[in-house]
Amino acid sequence: MQPAVDSLDLVIEPGERVLLLGASGAGKSTLLAGLAGVLGGDEEGDSAGELLIDGRPAATQRGRAGLVLQDPDSQVVLARVGDDVAFGPENLGVPRDEIWSRVHEALESVGLDVPLDRSTSALSGGQKQRLALAGALAMRPGLLLLDEPTANLDPEGVREVRDAVARVTAQSGATLVVVEHRVSVWLPVVDRVVVLAAGGGVLADGTPDAVLGAHAATLTEAGVWVPGRPPVLPPRSTSQPTPTPLLDVSDLTVGRQRGLTVATGIHASVVAGRALAITGPNGVGKSTLALTVAGLLPPAGGSLEAAGPLAAGAAREPIRWKSRELLTRIGTVFQDPEHQLLASSVRAELAVGPRALRLAPTEVDARVDDLLERLRLAHLAEANPFTLSGGEKRRLSVATVLASRPRVLVLDEPTFGQDARTWRELVALAAELLDSGSAIVAVTHDAEFVDVLADEVLTLAPSGSRAVPRISASRAAVSA
Repeated sequence: MQPAVDSLDLVIEPGERVLLLGASGAGKSTLLAGLAGVLGGDEEGDSAGELLIDGRPAATQRGRAGLVLQDPDSQVVLARVGDDVAFGPENLGVPRDEIWSRVHEALESVGLDVPLDRSTSALSGGQKQRLALAGALAMRPGLLLLDEPTANLDPEGVREVRDAVARVTAQSGATLVVVEHRVSVWLPVVDRVVVLAAGGGVLADGTPDAVLGAHAATLTEAGVWVPGRPPVLPPRSTSQPTPTPLLDVSDLTVGRQRGLTVATGIHASVVAGRALAITGPNGVGKSTLALTVAGLLPPAGGSLEAAGPLAAGAAREPIRWKSRELLTRIGTVFQDPEHQLLASSVRAELAVGPRALRLAPTEVDARVDDLLERLRLAHLAEANPFTLSGGEKRRLSVATVLASRPRVLVLDEPTFGQDARTWRELVALAAELLDSGSAIVAVTHDAEFVDVLADEVLTLAPSGSRAVPRISASRAAVSA
C-alpha cells in the first residue's frame, strides 16, 4: 500500500508561518495529524522515521500543538458552544477565571457571535469551523496547525478567520502551519511555502514569491492552485437541452427543528440543463434548504413540487417519495462526505446505487470503472472510504450520486478540498451532466464554481432571499 506521507525531510523553525500545499491526497492532513500527535499507534498503520517537536516525539508533546481538523464535525466534543471552547484549556489546567476569559476572546476573534449556551448541533458547517478554530486558539498553543480552516466559510468569514490567525500568531509568536488549497488567501500571513509532492518528498520550498514564481508551471501541472493561473476547462457542448422545469419552489420556509425556521419566502425553479447556485453567509439556512429541495426534510411552509417530467408517476411532493423513487430523481451530496459512506471499499461504495436499481452486473461494473477513472480514484478502488483524504472523500461522495444518474443533483460544497486539477475535472463532469439534461442545485462559497457553471444564483441572507439569473462563463464561451 502506498504511504500517505513518504520520504519527507522537513525542518520548521520556531515562529515560522508555513503554507503547506500539494495535490489532493499528497499527505498534508496526515502530516498535520502527526505533528499534533494524534496519528495513533502501530495498530493504526506502519511508520518510519522521526516526527519531533522541540526535539521530542510529537506524540509526547500534544499540549504544545493546537490542531483544527479538516472536518469540523469531528472536533466538536461538547453540547454547548462555551463548554466546547473551554474544553482544551480545562485539560491544560488553566485556572477557571482565565478559561472563560479565553473563551470569550477566542469566539470574538473568529467572529462566532452566538450565545455560550447555543447547542453545537444547531450550528452550520461554517459556524462549526469557526468553533473548532476558537477551541484551538483558546489553548494558546506554541504550534498552530490548521487543516483547510476556511473551506466552509463565506468570504467575510474567510477574512475574519485569516485575520484572527494573523493577530494571534503575531502576538504570541506561535509557529503556524496551515493547509489550504486556495493560496491567495494566506499569502499576506505566511513567510514560507512548502509543497508536498504526490509521490513523496518535497516538490518546492521557499518564500512565497520564490516558490510561486520560479515553480509556477510545475505547481500548476501538479494540481496546485497558483494565483493568476486559473484551471482551463474543456468547452461546453454547443447543443443545449430543452430548459424543462423539474422542481418549483414557491414561498418556501425551511428549518430542521419543528417551530424553528432558518429561511423564509424562498422562490426558485430547478430546470433541466441549468445550474442553480445557493450562496450567502454562514448560518442562514443554505444546507437546510438543499436538504429540503432534495426531499430529505419536510418544508416548514410554502411549497416544493416536482413537475410532471420529474415526478413521472410518483407524488408531486419529493418529501413523500420513497428512497427507491428518489434514487433516479434527486441525488444528494451532503456537506460532510462521511455522512453518506456505507461500504468497506471505494469500489463497493460506488456500486451501492446501481445495485439498488437492480442493474446488470456488467452495467454496474461499467459505471463504477468510468467514475473511478474520471474522478482519479482508480488507485484507491479497494481502499476503505474512511481512510481517504478529505478531498478524495468529497470526490467519492459526488461519484456515488452520479452512479445512479439522477435527473437532479443537489450538491453541498461540491468542490471542498479539491486541488486545481481535481476541481477542473469535477466542474467539467458537472458541465457534461448539465449538457445532457440534468439539473444541478449547488450550495457553495466557491466563486469560481459559480462563475463557470451557475445559470442562476439564489442568495440567502438574514433579511430574505433573492434569485438572480445570469449567463455562466462556460455557457457564454459557447455562445461566443
